[in-house]
Amino acid sequence: MIRKIITIDREKCNGCGLCAEACHEGAIGIIDGKATLLRDDYCDGLGNCLPVCPANAITFEEREAKEYNEEAVKMNMNEKNEKMGEKPLACGCPGSNAKTIKRTEGSQDSLPAAVPVGKTQSRLNQWPVQIKLVPVNAPYFEGAALLVSADCAGYAYGNFHNDFMKNKIVLIGCPKLDEGDYSEKLTEIIRQNNIKSVTVIRMEVPCCGGIEQAVKNALQNSGKMLPWQAVTISISGEILD
Repeated sequence: MIRKIITIDREKCNGCGLCAEACHEGAIGIIDGKATLLRDDYCDGLGNCLPVCPANAITFEEREAKEYNEEAVKMNMNEKNEKMGEKPLACGCPGSNAKTIKRTEGSQDSLPAAVPVGKTQSRLNQWPVQIKLVPVNAPYFEGAALLVSADCAGYAYGNFHNDFMKNKIVLIGCPKLDEGDYSEKLTEIIRQNNIKSVTVIRMEVPCCGGIEQAVKNALQNSGKMLPWQAVTISISGEILD
């Protein structure tokens, strides 16, 4: 097929390796001191490598190339992660690698230097947060209090981190924009892990009811009886119920 794909000028390339680090799909490697496109089907044609190249050695071209193969990329990245002792990825992007974020509780005086006095400390305890990306068996689900939230809620409600996210594992999504139903994924998360409770945060808009319904379906389908609650946020940032 004819598609847009990167091309590397080996004469200009200085071998710094920045493009290989920027390529989330592992399409670029350093061979004989020069950046090289390893496989056409690993290159998604988005060009994250272009802006980091100090030698302007990377450009786009349209040519006959294999179609981008997301499954092959995912397998390749998972093999690399296994060698490094890391968890498999939920998709081909390293940004979906499951990570636990350790938080130190304390007064404002004991906050990390990166958090100025008077500012709110992040309460995010894990990564990723998107329902579509999170691995079903991520280690941070063990004994977790689960917060399933509409992604808009964190912007509408000003004190979202302290009032809702503290000591919880957070999953976010938008039932109107994301394809498919969250019910199946949430069912497996609840069924396969020792989840202690579930809190749903939704917006007042009708389409947001999909995320609450998905949680209800998941709880029912999992066969587990868990304490759960739903909170509705208005578009002006107030708690309605």
